[in-house]
Amino acid sequence: MTDLKDVTRPPDWQDDVRQGVRHVRDLAALPLSPAERAAAQEAASRHKVRAPKAYLDLIDWNDPADPIRAQVIPSLGELEETEGELGDPIADHEFSPVPRLTHRHADRVLLFPTYQCAVYCRFCFRKESLTSIGRGYTREALEPALAYIADRSEIREVILTGGDPLSLPDKALAEIFARIEAIPHVRLLRIHTRVPVALPSRITSGLVAALQGRLMITVVTHFNHSREITPATEMACRTMRQAGFVLLNQSVLLKGVNDTVEALEELCRELMYRLGVKPYYLHHGDLARGMAHRRTTIAQGQALVEALRARLSGICNPVYVLDLPEGGGKVPLGPCPIEGRDGESWRIRGQDGAMRTYREIVGE
Repeated sequence: MTDLKDVTRPPDWQDDVRQGVRHVRDLAALPLSPAERAAAQEAASRHKVRAPKAYLDLIDWNDPADPIRAQVIPSLGELEETEGELGDPIADHEFSPVPRLTHRHADRVLLFPTYQCAVYCRFCFRKESLTSIGRGYTREALEPALAYIADRSEIREVILTGGDPLSLPDKALAEIFARIEAIPHVRLLRIHTRVPVALPSRITSGLVAALQGRLMITVVTHFNHSREITPATEMACRTMRQAGFVLLNQSVLLKGVNDTVEALEELCRELMYRLGVKPYYLHHGDLARGMAHRRTTIAQGQALVEALRARLSGICNPVYVLDLPEGGGKVPLGPCPIEGRDGESWRIRGQDGAMRTYREIVGE
């Protein structure tokens, strides 16, 4: 078992950011081949590049197929757009009644306090917004969105996303939290973040204190591979658990990163057993432009999650989902074990692959 007392944090999480890659010119310092460096610089000139030093340190630079390298080092594949890919794959903008807010489902909204991230993932379905908007947090920018939430009593849940909300300073987080907490019908604040993965030194006592109060807090992390789980991420997750936060994880199924049952099995098991983070969603790749080289087929994803069900306990299994274009929302992709029915009798395939008949017995 890891002795967390031996984990040394950087004295300032911002040092981790400053010492990493923050601009296309910083790619020159990475141990890339001339061809890979030129390709990375060309791709990064179109879509922002950023990765903290701690995350870059996890890369095995001798392995061209390293799963962390594939997530943050730009490649020419990002510039190869395929017909049918979309700039706004899940219709954030179509369902945005006021700036910095998306309202697709009656009881919850997405709130965008910043469009900046601690790390820019190459597969991000919002990378067009991150590139074209690039705005940070200001109180004035959020006023219309907060007023919208306050005026609609059906909204019970506010989801901070972006950009990465945990890349903001503690003071800004405390201000946002206080404004949302003051809206009496809001019950839960959900935070979608890659910070515990790529910048775990950011999870400090000050950050936790900024999010303490009446609201239930759920933090949805974004681990995609077990190599991202380290003593530092373990400490970050423990800090959040001890603060009373509910921790969930959503991964993206990525070709060449985690598209084997072995990779997903290890990831899901370590998330739950080591970090205390429930595997929540496994996302099928969205139709973001330039991401065909990282998407699997749905059939491949279904086969993977079916194999996971046979290997892992229920608490370790994520739900395989597709976020439909045009704002259709997340739908589970299965596979479905029901093969058919005849009246009250259902034909259902068990985890062992055998078909069984289940007869419904229901009282009057």
